[in-house]
Amino acid sequence: MKDDETVRQAKRDLDRLGEEGGLSSTPIMKSAATGVRDHFAAKDADKSDRVEVWGTRIARGLALVAFIGLVFWLVGQIS
Repeated sequence: MKDDETVRQAKRDLDRLGEEGGLSSTPIMKSAATGVRDHFAAKDADKSDRVEVWGTRIARGLALVAFIGLVFWLVGQIS
């Protein structure tokens, strides 16, 4: 009984998202992708200081590389 209610609730939620355009045009995903792009492009850095802009881009890129390396290391530790 509880599983049936969970399934019905999930279907209602999916239908609601579909009606709002959440699944068909994916504005949430577009917004998230734009935010990530702006973050790595250093849109929030001071545009008048080119060194700050490039330093921010390099630091964020290195942080992404370090994160990916950490994920691979952790997966290697688990398996």
